Amino acid sequence: MAVKLRLKRMGRKKAPFYRIVAADSRMPRDGRFIEQLGTYDPSKSPAAVTLKKEEILRWLSNGAQPSDTVRNLLSKEGIIKEFTESKKKA
Repeated sequence: MAVKLRLKRMGRKKAPFYRIVAADSRMPRDGRFIEQLGTYDPSKSPAAVTLKKEEILRWLSNGAQPSDTVRNLLSKEGIIKEFTESKKKA
């Protein structure tokens, strides 16, 4: 099973916010997911991001692939850098 870290769209029409989830890559965008890992609200200024850092690092170490947008959010929060440093130590 290929797991991806991606965004799940929530909210009403023209007022979206997103949940960052770990999901099977074969499931639809807003369909079934395995675990919720955080939220992203681009409508606020600046954009509000909350993340469960330990769970995200666990999924990344187990081979989950982040989508492009999630990768950008994680790199802004410094999680991708922390993950690559931990891989180099091991």
